[in-house]
Amino acid sequence: MSILGTEQVSHSFNDKWLFKDLHFALQRGERVALVGINGTGKSTLLKILAETLPPNQGKVVKEKGIRIGYLPQEPNFSRLNTINDFIYSADNEQQQLIKEYEQLIDSEDIDNDKLADITDRLTSLNAWEYEHNIKTILNRLQISNFDQKIDNLSGGQKKRLSLAKLLIDEPDVYILDEPTNHLDIETIEWLEKLLTTGNKTVLTVSHDRYFLDNISSEIRELDKGQLFIYKGNYAYYLEKKSEREYNDVVSAEKARNLLRKELEWMRRQPQARGTKSKARIEAFYDLEDKSKGPRQNDKVSLSVKVSRQGSKILEIENINKIYNDRDIISNFSYIFKKGDRIGLAGKNGSGKSTFLNLVTNEIMPDNGKIEIGETTKFGYYKQSGLQFNEGERVLDVVKNIAEYIQMANGDTLTASQLLTLFLFPPEKQFGMVSKLSGGEKKRLHLMRVLMANPNFLILDEPSNDLDIDTLNVLEEFLINFPGVLVLVSHDRYLIDKLTEQLFIFDGEGVVTIYNGNYADFKLEQEQKIKEEKALIKNKAIPALPPPIENFQKRKLNYKEIKEYENLETEILKTEDSIANKTNLLSEMTDHIKLAEIAIEIENLKLSLDKKTERWLELAEYM
Repeated sequence: MSILGTEQVSHSFNDKWLFKDLHFALQRGERVALVGINGTGKSTLLKILAETLPPNQGKVVKEKGIRIGYLPQEPNFSRLNTINDFIYSADNEQQQLIKEYEQLIDSEDIDNDKLADITDRLTSLNAWEYEHNIKTILNRLQISNFDQKIDNLSGGQKKRLSLAKLLIDEPDVYILDEPTNHLDIETIEWLEKLLTTGNKTVLTVSHDRYFLDNISSEIRELDKGQLFIYKGNYAYYLEKKSEREYNDVVSAEKARNLLRKELEWMRRQPQARGTKSKARIEAFYDLEDKSKGPRQNDKVSLSVKVSRQGSKILEIENINKIYNDRDIISNFSYIFKKGDRIGLAGKNGSGKSTFLNLVTNEIMPDNGKIEIGETTKFGYYKQSGLQFNEGERVLDVVKNIAEYIQMANGDTLTASQLLTLFLFPPEKQFGMVSKLSGGEKKRLHLMRVLMANPNFLILDEPSNDLDIDTLNVLEEFLINFPGVLVLVSHDRYLIDKLTEQLFIFDGEGVVTIYNGNYADFKLEQEQKIKEEKALIKNKAIPALPPPIENFQKRKLNYKEIKEYENLETEILKTEDSIANKTNLLSEMTDHIKLAEIAIEIENLKLSLDKKTERWLELAEYM
């Protein structure tokens, strides 16, 4: 039985029906990914299910008392002042107690009586584990200053704050619209484990194909108002969708061939419709609809001709950059070569965007030098996007840069043809920029960068707000791009497919050059962790010091001698327990059990310290 769904829901946008009489149901424990090109109504359907948008027709049905957590693409924080106001719900007793506790221990003059009272109440409500989970979520999402004004947060910070609140509340249904936007790769991997722990019910829209592959048990594709269901993860969906599209093409081709014969029959018959076979006329119009299906077209290869590139492209020599007394980049050097395809990796705030601004001379290094070759022509796609004249036509925005783009084989594509390849149909091209969605405006910004014919292409998070079909077109373009490519992306699939080398930023100024893509790097890191765990597991207790015969302060009695001998065994057992539980941490995905094991390890370490101290004390008299 479904716990959340729709009954004959229909909705239109700008006088166009997105879907009609749509039935969509979620069962408890299902993890469903909703996919489809921009404009099909994915985000609209999520809003309807989350009951933030009423449908034009139909209704939402849900199990009584069910709690829905909704993460929109652009969170709304109206009537909220600080992060604290948002994180801790006024109607949640545990959260309010945790808020009081955190504020109290952070104050200069701690009221010990009040602290004792709150501590007792937290204990009685079994809220300490919950408090630990809240701290873990906030730390992972880089939220620390709870007094900060929400209005002063960036778009990325607001998205992470909204995600943190949803995870803290632990709803019955998680409805997530592009949850990986503005997260670094490590945090995305943590989120994947969190969402797949326990029997969570999840509905998500995301362009991140590795994320979809790792969390989804079912894919539902919204295409021209219809819903296609694939029982499996994203890789399974791709396989089955390919089969469906092939069958659709074959069926449409057969329908078109038959339509030609039927058209001849229609033309031969008298004009008066009443004299024709009614059933055959109806079949003709039905066949006409079927014949409008997809055609088997050859793909256009997007191999572009770039500006000529000389032998000197870009040389970086011992550059340093410090912000607020913190090393962002320290003594980094690199000489770019023709055909370099480099991905920048590191946590949010580790210096990736600063590096891009340095190499394009938007900011200057504190020390060192950056020399740009005379023929180097940058194309820089920024996260912040581009300001457009809202009253301008989409086609004109691109034509202002260039009327056409030259391909590597000598052919040319007009601005209109290139827009079509990047999924801007003619009606969009001649429409106003003001009518584009946020994702479509970012796509248009990307088009302007590519039309400028650069030979050194820099893309800073190009996948944000782009649908998967657009990303496939972009990937094809970039695979055939002959110039230098520098890519910043949290999309592991994009990084793996397009880069051959990584610059890894540790956030402390060190930039490590790694030959290989992210999958290679991750595999190598996992192998190192396994080796370190093996060393911990096999590590023997340090050799016991020999008995100190000269120390004859007193003799140990029989009970103390037995205690000394037992302590040796107990110390070894405790170290083994710590090692085993440490291994469990990497294998466990349940965040509640993770917290429990972490507490057990801390207690074992305290016990080990006490036993070792006692053993050393007794050893003096042996």
